[in-house]
Amino acid sequence: MLTRNWPRHLLCLSLSLPLGSALACGPDFPMRLLDNRAQTLADLPEGSFSFEISRLGKTIAGLKNVTAATHNPNDYAEDNTSELAREQAEQVGLSAEQYVVVKRLRGLSDAHQAEEQGASLPVEIRLYVAGAVAFATGEHQMASEYFNKVLALPADQRRLRSTWAAYSLGRIAFAMSNEAHDRIEALEQARDAFRQARQLSIDGFSDPLELGVASLGEEARVLRSAGDWSGAIELYEAQNLHGSAVGYTSLKQLMNELAELPESQLAKLLQQPAVQQLVTASLVSRQGWSFGEQPANEKKLVTLLQNSTRGSLDNADRLAAMSYQQGDYASAKAFLVNAGDGGLAWWLRAKLAVRDGDTTAAAAAYAKAAQAFPQNEDWGYRRTPDWAFETVQPKCRVEGESAILALQRGEYLQAFVQLYRSNSFYWFDAATVAERVLTVDELKQYVDENVPAPPPLTQQERDNYVPLSVAANLRNLLGRRLLREGRYEEAVGYFASDDLQHKARLYGEQRLKAESAWWPSKRASALYNAAWTAREWGMDILGYEMAPDYATFGGNYTLESTKLDVGPLISTAEVQRQQASAAQPEQRYHYRFVATALASRAADNLPHTSQAFAAVLCNAAGWNSSLEDQSALYQRYVKEGPYVPWAQDFGNQCPYPDFENADKRYVTQVTDAVRGTLRPYKWPVQIGAVLLVAVAALMLITRRQRKVRKG
Repeated sequence: MLTRNWPRHLLCLSLSLPLGSALACGPDFPMRLLDNRAQTLADLPEGSFSFEISRLGKTIAGLKNVTAATHNPNDYAEDNTSELAREQAEQVGLSAEQYVVVKRLRGLSDAHQAEEQGASLPVEIRLYVAGAVAFATGEHQMASEYFNKVLALPADQRRLRSTWAAYSLGRIAFAMSNEAHDRIEALEQARDAFRQARQLSIDGFSDPLELGVASLGEEARVLRSAGDWSGAIELYEAQNLHGSAVGYTSLKQLMNELAELPESQLAKLLQQPAVQQLVTASLVSRQGWSFGEQPANEKKLVTLLQNSTRGSLDNADRLAAMSYQQGDYASAKAFLVNAGDGGLAWWLRAKLAVRDGDTTAAAAAYAKAAQAFPQNEDWGYRRTPDWAFETVQPKCRVEGESAILALQRGEYLQAFVQLYRSNSFYWFDAATVAERVLTVDELKQYVDENVPAPPPLTQQERDNYVPLSVAANLRNLLGRRLLREGRYEEAVGYFASDDLQHKARLYGEQRLKAESAWWPSKRASALYNAAWTAREWGMDILGYEMAPDYATFGGNYTLESTKLDVGPLISTAEVQRQQASAAQPEQRYHYRFVATALASRAADNLPHTSQAFAAVLCNAAGWNSSLEDQSALYQRYVKEGPYVPWAQDFGNQCPYPDFENADKRYVTQVTDAVRGTLRPYKWPVQIGAVLLVAVAALMLITRRQRKVRKG
């Protein structure tokens, strides 16, 4: 497989040249399941931490999710607010004149002065701004008094600032808890305030800064400070489920803190289900791994987690996955006993069956896993150890792995369908099976029955580089394969655009014309035009989607492939199919060699003394199939062709072959050959010719004289 580990990104290798193949710098490439089949079946991709924690916790009934795309709700408080976010939120419900007053009062340093100068404002706004000024100057007690006054107003008089006041009270109480005489009581006050802010948001009080969701994270921080890890985790999980990025990052931070705890303390915490689930989510997601290297303290976490969860019925599939990833297959099997019938559990059972050599059980488990995983379950983007990328949708990945076993059983069409259903995720693998394993008739029948032609891309879509759909790519692949196998008329309709259909039609027409032409120069003209078409448009209409041409990359890049040898997962029959469908010749840009061969056949049908013969060879030499072909074409011209002035730059400055005038050379080529043969015997031939004429004349005279005598 192509090595794509991280040092590759520090080096820029040379671009692939026409006459050779080298990896190019620039893009990364998707993972190919078929490249190392045993490794694919053995590996369990790491999960996504984001997805794993989305399975944990519960949402709060009535609390709205975060909606602001650029605003982080937990950034708000009178001591850490985002100035722009606060200014925008403060304008909600106020007239332009009122907001001007609020903004001016915010600049004061005396809370009482702010209260007095805000007399024109609604009472809740005046009291809240005064509290905010006090908070900004560090007078927390005074700020608390103002915020409590806001909350003491009748409900219909505090619709705009109730959530703000309660949230700020919570922040004040938490900030003062370290200095409070009764720290526990101060923390409880903070919790009560955050809960009140959340309830006010649920009850419909104005909350443009989404403080109801932010209060979950703030309350979690209070609990974490009090040593309640489970409570903090559950609140952060709820915050994450309500769409706040703070919940996600806070859970990652808690995980980092847990990993640094002494083993004795961590072992006790791991008795709590919420802690167990968070640690498991982190381990199966391989949080903290860097370039494939396991964090130093992860082994400790794994051991402690396994010891604390033996015989567990909860989260057993994730615990089994974690054990499998660590290479502890015995523990994975033990956890799977209680893992139920979820997709992950059956996926692991399939992998363990493969390890045990029971491919029948593995195939059955893969089928159950594919059925159990939701179609839209997405574990996100990952990097493989060799730096290929993969977007893991478990259902697609499971079907892709199952396709490996289908290939082994000789169920080639089933294998293709399972890979093709992944859409673009495993297109390289689906294309390999379609192009090299299925027969062209098997592929054609499937496409005809299941893959109707999609609408062609609009000009706007082409201008915006919208990629072709997988269906269009598959039909193009089939069209190219039919052309390569000489089924010219069938091929045209499968190409995805009018332009490609036009090119394919021209190529096919020339090939058919060459086959039917009885006059040599006509045959030569058709062969040459087909050769030119193959050279100019070969990647589009003849190229292999994968090796050796890589039309999928437009021929700009190549991927190294593992040699296909018969083995436990690769049958003799599949190898034979792949060999039968290999490019001829099996070299990169193989269509250039096809073009050169067609041009050589065109030259075979031309008089060697004609301009057309020299021009065909000259043009073909410039098509860069290989240095050997270029040299052979030139040597053939030197040995057989006529002198032409442009031969000094052979292969570069070549005129179009003059096929019409080549016809005259069929006769002159014969007479010129005879003349050339007799040239060394010039004088004897001339004397013999004179004698022959003299003898003929004498015989004629004698014959006439006899006639006269008889007469």
